[in-house]
Amino acid sequence: MHLLWVLIIGAIIGAIAGAITNKGGSMGWIANIAAGLVGSWLGESILGDWGWHLAGIAIFQSIIGAVVVVAIVSWLMVRMNTNK
Repeated sequence: MHLLWVLIIGAIIGAIAGAITNKGGSMGWIANIAAGLVGSWLGESILGDWGWHLAGIAIFQSIIGAVVVVAIVSWLMVRMNTNK
C-alpha cells in the first residue's frame, strides 16, 4: 500500500512541477510520476530531509527537485529537436 501512495504523491509532485515550469502540459502521467520520484530523490539529496512529509516524501524539497528535473528534461528535448 505504501508503494501506491509513493506513486500517487510522485505523480502529484511531478504535475505541480510541470505547472510551475509551464512545460508539463504535454507530460503524461508516467512522466509525472518519474519527474516526481527523481525530483524527490534529487531534492532530498541536495536539500536534506526536513519539513512536511507525505508517504515518506519531503514535500518542499521534492517539488524543488522535480522543477529542476522538468526544466532540464524539457531543455534537452528542445535541444534534441532543434538539432535534427
